[in-house]
Order: sequence, then structure tokens, then C-alpha cells
Amino acid sequence: MVACGLLSFTFYRSMKVFLWMLPLTLAGPVLERKRLLEKRKKKLAEQFKESMMILASSLSAGFSIENALAISREELEMLYGSDGMIVEEFAFMVHQIKTNRSIEQVLEDFSRRSGLDDIKNFAEVFSVAKRSSGDVGGIMRHTAEIIRDKMQVHEEILTMTASRQFEQRIMNVIPFFIVFYVESASPGFFQQMYGTGMGRILMSGCLIVYLISYILAKKILEIEV
Repeated sequence: MVACGLLSFTFYRSMKVFLWMLPLTLAGPVLERKRLLEKRKKKLAEQFKESMMILASSLSAGFSIENALAISREELEMLYGSDGMIVEEFAFMVHQIKTNRSIEQVLEDFSRRSGLDDIKNFAEVFSVAKRSSGDVGGIMRHTAEIIRDKMQVHEEILTMTASRQFEQRIMNVIPFFIVFYVESASPGFFQQMYGTGMGRILMSGCLIVYLISYILAKKILEIEV
């Protein structure tokens, strides 16, 4: 609602336009849910990387995958606490295995619920290695190294683009600052833009350009690894 009010005031100075924009506020919870989901996925991916290292160590020590999951859960609990996402997932997988579900089914279910490509790829590779009696421990270590390298590259990209992201946030508010500054310094300067049909068309064009620029800036800075 604040965003709709700011846009309608800056570009139209019209209560009617603000009322027309109100239905857009329904997108707020959807966008917030998407943001929180991405935040949880990132956190789970970081914890999954550590869990692969611990799980690979347990397999190298000679434990079966079922026992390695239980032992890894205990070590992960010391790192992230009992309410850590990966700890809860490992506890759930151990419980499922005790109910006679196969490890392949458990990992497939985990990958489906997580929505992460790394976990999905790992579950598929593990399933193939298990059926072909491959070196499961070696596969786990290799997977952990790949995920670790991938996350390191992603962190480096975030570090390199941090200043650009800050500049983007500043540029997002610059148009509003300019309008408010000019209006306060020269009252009535934009009167023709708000009081005539051609002015409203021009301001609508400015709003469209601003929204396109905002979306493009976010897309450019969202670099996938």
C-alpha cells in the first residue's frame, strides 16, 4: 500500500489512481513468500553442503548409508541446533528408513521437497551408484566438493556485485527524490504534468520506463551459478 501510494502520488497526484492500484497490494504477500522461500533455500543449500562433508566422512569410516545418516544428524545438531533445517530433514529421513522405506525413496522425497537442483542431482547420482554398487563414499565426497566450489563462486559473485546492488537501491529512489525536491523548491512546477491529459500520458510513460528499469536491474544482478 505504501508503494502504491508513493507511485500514485509521484506520477499522478490522484486518489482515484491510488484506489485503482489497491488491488496490486494483493501481490505483496506473494512476493514476500517468494523472498522468504529463496532465503530458506539458500540457507538449506549452505547446510546441505556441510552435511555432505560429514556424511562422506562417515561413509569413509565404513558405516552404511543408513547408519551414516543417523551419525551425521548428531554432528549436524551440534553445528546448527536441533531446529536446524538440515537437522530436521536428516531426522525425518532416519525415521523414514526405520519404517522400511528405501534410502533411494527417502532421498528422492527430500530432493522433491527441497526444490534445490543440487539435492535433486545428488539423489539421482546416488540412486544410480547404489544400484550399480559404485563407490558411494567417493561419490559423496565428489558431490560435496562440487557443491562447495559452486557456493564459493556464488559468494564471490555476491561480493563483486555488492556495490552494484547498493547503487541499484539508491537509483530506485532517485526519481522520487528529484520530483519531491523540485516540487518543494518550485511549487507548481509539475502542475502541467498532473493537470492535463498530455501530462498524464507523459507521466504514465515515465512510470512504465521506471518499472522496466527496476525489473531489468534486478534481473541483471541475479546471476545464477
